[in-house]
Amino acid sequence: MPSPIDEPRLQDILQHAVKPSSAEIRDIADKARECKGLTLEESARLLQVEAPQDLEVMFDAAKHVKRTIYGDRIVLFAPIYISNECANNCVYCGFRRDNKTMDRITLTTEQLREEIKIVEDMGHKRVIILYGEHPKNSVQRMVEDVQTIYSVRSGNGEIRRVNVNAAPLSYEEFCELKPSGIGTFQVFQETYHRETYKRMHPSGRKADYDWRVTVWDRCFPSGIDDMGLGPLYGLYDYKFETLAVLQHAEYLDHTYGVGPHTISVPRLEPAEGAPVSCQPPYPLTDDDFRKLVAVIRMAVPYTGMILSTRESPQMRHECLELGISQISAASSVAPGGYKQRLEQDGDAPQFTVCDCRSADEVILDVAKLGYIPSFCTACYRSERTGQEFMAYAKPGEIHNYCLPNALLTFEEYLLDYASEETRKVGEKLIEDNIAAMNGSGLAKTLRERIAAIKAGQRDLYF
Repeated sequence: MPSPIDEPRLQDILQHAVKPSSAEIRDIADKARECKGLTLEESARLLQVEAPQDLEVMFDAAKHVKRTIYGDRIVLFAPIYISNECANNCVYCGFRRDNKTMDRITLTTEQLREEIKIVEDMGHKRVIILYGEHPKNSVQRMVEDVQTIYSVRSGNGEIRRVNVNAAPLSYEEFCELKPSGIGTFQVFQETYHRETYKRMHPSGRKADYDWRVTVWDRCFPSGIDDMGLGPLYGLYDYKFETLAVLQHAEYLDHTYGVGPHTISVPRLEPAEGAPVSCQPPYPLTDDDFRKLVAVIRMAVPYTGMILSTRESPQMRHECLELGISQISAASSVAPGGYKQRLEQDGDAPQFTVCDCRSADEVILDVAKLGYIPSFCTACYRSERTGQEFMAYAKPGEIHNYCLPNALLTFEEYLLDYASEETRKVGEKLIEDNIAAMNGSGLAKTLRERIAAIKAGQRDLYF
């Protein structure tokens, strides 16, 4: 299977990417506003921009694309770390095999149930489960865990979508995982630069660059058609990594007619027992980080963009405007970490968390900024995935489902979990959004369904 990444082409594009004039930046930004994407060459030129006034032109275009495709709603989720046992030796990761400072944990089924109840009691409706690459973490274990998670109920709490972040699987393993009902399967390439990849992954199955980068050529044919990808910024030049993830998205779209469901933009953060993480080879400034978020949003307008609690609250505020559509809230990045947090016990995280606010604090903040916190899982359960999702997302019609479903799930949260202040702010936000529909049929239906939710019904969606 040929690699989807043409490294010589990417290096050539970057080498010849001349910093555009202000007029040329405006032309590229105007094209981006059409929400049909940018070429790799256009994206490479925008990555050269540094002048504040030119960056603002780019940022305005990215904000326009975000509002047009996704509207003013932000999806929330929680990560659940199942296991920190790993046979790989990635030099930047706290879970690496040779890190002797870490206590190794793989959750039992009962421990997983406890973690799920805790995140349900925060109000979460979607989770992503994460595994180290280890014989214990087989596809059979993943299937069992997905089924366990869907079975757990705590009051009105339930998980309605389970995404998976794990090592690349074989086609046969993906076929085994598919019937479990997973949403997105997520694999990060970490770095798309082969020589850097080789240095960062000295041993273990993960040392095989090609097995990892061709994962979607085994995943998509299995029927799992929601794919999540991304680099880990800080291992190599951010301009190359950004172009490479865009080329990867282009390859998927051209080959399968389905681009990535999500692109994540994690930055390397310090982790105990992983010295490289404390001194990133290619540290990324906040200015460059904001720029790459905007460029990705303009280049692939249809994809969801994920920002984790690696970033500070202030940076998360800024990136919500520039293109981010999904964020985690109150994350624990260690197996059993949610229970340990309740018991005020220590944990063994994979990396440093920079946003330590509670879920309700994050949700209140999002609402105060004018965004609708969304716990929607309707597309996955209505089979709007893969090509079906792209048919709505690419022309910008997906928000016709996203907005009403966000309002309905937010109403559930306000009734079941919110603090008094969050409930007050949230109810006004919901009313303002329905009022803006000017008495339409949708507004009438929404009011009826919200009344039904207040009367005790749950899980209503379009």
